[in-house]
Amino acid sequence: MPQKKHTQYCLKMKNILVIGSTGQIGSELTMKLRKEVPGSTVVAGYIKGAEPKGILFESGPSEIADVRDGAALHEIVRKYNIDTIYNLAALLSAVAESRPLMAWDIQMNGLINILEVARENGVAVFTPSSIGSFGPETPAVNTPQDTVQRPRTMYGVTKVSTELLSNYYYYKYGVDTRSVRFPGLISYVTLPGGGTTDYAVEIYYSAVKGEEFVCPVKAGTFMDMMYMPDALRAAVEIMQADPDKLVHRNAFNIASMSFDPEIIAAAIRKEIPDFKMRYEVDPLRQHIADSWPDSMDDSCARQEWGWKPEYDLASMTKDMIDHLRKKL
Repeated sequence: MPQKKHTQYCLKMKNILVIGSTGQIGSELTMKLRKEVPGSTVVAGYIKGAEPKGILFESGPSEIADVRDGAALHEIVRKYNIDTIYNLAALLSAVAESRPLMAWDIQMNGLINILEVARENGVAVFTPSSIGSFGPETPAVNTPQDTVQRPRTMYGVTKVSTELLSNYYYYKYGVDTRSVRFPGLISYVTLPGGGTTDYAVEIYYSAVKGEEFVCPVKAGTFMDMMYMPDALRAAVEIMQADPDKLVHRNAFNIASMSFDPEIIAAAIRKEIPDFKMRYEVDPLRQHIADSWPDSMDDSCARQEWGWKPEYDLASMTKDMIDHLRKKL
């Protein structure tokens, strides 16, 4: 049975290591934790060549944290008395498909290292899963929390394996593992890097720049999406949730909105009427997108830890365009 001593770590996050702190999610999550978790020390973990800069570097400690180096992770955890790790190290879907062995090394061998560090030091671990963990046999509409998961991409295979391995360490060793299945994430802060849902970020940049957008997935391709502020809040709230109320741990469906390229283009035209879009379908991204759900049922997350999104497509579109106009 899981050891009760792990309960306190998630409820009282104090010393936190964010691995992948300079990525799309990590750069914003690190800053959110530093601002919103009182009295915390949040260490920005990074790999060589992706060093934190600006406010991310100046606002707190940072350390080289390559998930493939278990000994170095041990040193960081002990140096800062880490109680919670956010493991965001991953190759995104399209990149992982072009480098499958590297994806496995980072996402699975790296995860083993993190879970071993957690087991030996009483640390809680958040390693996100994804809509990529599903496959073509999965019910596409209102995808259930518990359903068939037979992905046909390396990214998806590692995400299913992440869910299972994290559950194993919880039931076998009492490591407090928790996670969510992220939809496609949309942000104006940091550009994504090789995901199938990236078009839903890039389309806003093109619109604000006054450029025609070339869409890599065809009309009618529905995928779950989420605005980054909601995703960050979910990542924090799941780690602060009462463990006694969690039936599921690895990983919760969370949902916010589902749309295809025509629907998001129409939302943008309400703010930028002359926006133009055409299609040049990328076969790889289309193949991956076709194997993912159109929409997810997130009722378990709502019931077990009170998940609720704050943004819909209209409010996200307005906020994205407002911020990108200032940024660009």
